[in-house]
Amino acid sequence: MNDERGSLYIADAIIALSILFVAMLMLNTLISIPNPTYSDNAHDSKNAQDIMEILSGKVDFNDKTFLSEITAILKDNKNSKKSVLEVSEICGNKFDELKIKNYRFIETNHLKSKVLASSGDFSKAENLSVATRNYGDYSYTLYVW
Repeated sequence: MNDERGSLYIADAIIALSILFVAMLMLNTLISIPNPTYSDNAHDSKNAQDIMEILSGKVDFNDKTFLSEITAILKDNKNSKKSVLEVSEICGNKFDELKIKNYRFIETNHLKSKVLASSGDFSKAENLSVATRNYGDYSYTLYVW
């Protein structure tokens, strides 16, 4: 069986060109798929729950937590103004150490929602994250935005 007119060669060439054409279309499709766009606003990865976990975790080998330390200061001094000021200073230093820009830390049970530490304008807060932890009779609430 001789192919004198070359029809088998033409069919073979058409099949090869169609495979090449499909491969080029697939490559073009893969290259032109748009990447997902991400927001230009970078949000702080820490939220109030994460920070409260840090504050209620152990800080040294004496099994003391940050919340236990400030609670002891308040409780031992019967919530005096001096003890509240001392705790406020300790809290401010701790939040500065954690590099948190906008926050409000309050005690809601004994001090009647007294602000212990704050940074940023709370009235303009957006995307508010809130966490509450209790230590003894004291209840601490942290707002982060």
